[in-house]
Amino acid sequence: MAKKLIKKWFPAYESVRGHRALEMLGPRLRAPDLWHLNRRSVAGAFAVGLFVAFLPIPMQMLLAAAIAIWLRVNLPISVLLVWISNPLTMPPIFYTAYRIGRWILDEPRRSLRVEMTMDWLTGDLLTIWKPLLTGSLVLAVLASAIGYLVIRVLWWFSVMERLKVRRLRLRRRPIGSQQNPYDSKPDPEHRQ
Repeated sequence: MAKKLIKKWFPAYESVRGHRALEMLGPRLRAPDLWHLNRRSVAGAFAVGLFVAFLPIPMQMLLAAAIAIWLRVNLPISVLLVWISNPLTMPPIFYTAYRIGRWILDEPRRSLRVEMTMDWLTGDLLTIWKPLLTGSLVLAVLASAIGYLVIRVLWWFSVMERLKVRRLRLRRRPIGSQQNPYDSKPDPEHRQ
């Protein structure tokens, strides 16, 4: 995969380990699994990050970090993917989640107006929380599973492509240029 690109985007292990805000995690943050870029770790990080991104809860980054540490998957990728749900994308994501939840729970259609007031929070939000949560969980599980599978398949294709390139290089190498290490006579080209 694009390990160099990922390493370029994410902070180094040493810089994060010494961060004051993360001192409470202590030795758990030093686990090498949280920083590896391998198929298991990256695919798991995508699953964690995408799952948490679709949940209608505050402090998603903290939850993604805790789950990543618990499952021992790549921490920076898990936390970064939470930003799929940002102030621009939250309204369509949560409206879609509400519609899916309403369809699953077979709830009647309601006029939905969103206001950031205490009246709305105590009134309308309490009437739509079940379909919103149900739809969010469905979207979270789907996004998580699709993200995990896509990364695993892309990683597999990347490995197969590298093997193909390596085989082509080996085929193009002239046979006479390879010296047998068990041959007692040195190759005349390599004499001094």
